[in-house]
Amino acid sequence: MGLAQYAIVPVQDEWGVLHDGNVNGKYATKESAFESAVAAASLALRQGHEVHVSVPGREAGENVLGS
Repeated sequence: MGLAQYAIVPVQDEWGVLHDGNVNGKYATKESAFESAVAAASLALRQGHEVHVSVPGREAGENVLGS
């Protein structure tokens, strides 16, 4: 099986999930983007793929939920 990689990335003033070179979704918080990525990663895991999920740490001025 292959490798499924998901990265939470900033998209203007929102967040998206980078997967296979495409940014999917627009989420108000980093946490909601993460939850979406983990749901997709769970499916990939069940299909036998190795899974990597990455989320950037909090930056100065950013609240706990990443908004």
